[in-house]
Amino acid sequence: QVQLAESGGGSVQSGGSLRLSCVASGDIDSTYCMAWFRQAPGKRREGVAAIDRDGTTNVANSVKGRFTISQDNAKNTVSLQMNSLKPDDTAMYYCAADSNPDCQPIVVVNILNYDMDYWGKGTLVTVGS
Repeated sequence: QVQLAESGGGSVQSGGSLRLSCVASGDIDSTYCMAWFRQAPGKRREGVAAIDRDGTTNVANSVKGRFTISQDNAKNTVSLQMNSLKPDDTAMYYCAADSNPDCQPIVVVNILNYDMDYWGKGTLVTVGS
């Protein structure tokens, strides 16, 4: 089992920045891709960014150039740096882990309802106009 704990959400004005962190614990060696998803009220969940063990990343077109995913293996942490935030970025953000050794970040982000194995409880991001 893997446990994921997100932090770093909050309220910012449009154009501001936030950094989300996700600390993984438990059977971490069983995970191969880590990702951030988000879900806004009344909207379906969407992939935001993903990273694999080799450091290959993919970010959604909607946040490309503004959001960056990174990992610190020594701290078992995956982070999402969010810059130039917009009101449309308002959502609950979830950290997730995939135990599929063949996972690919581009697939994790872009396949609708991609099935991740472990999920955090989420952290709320609110961007005011």
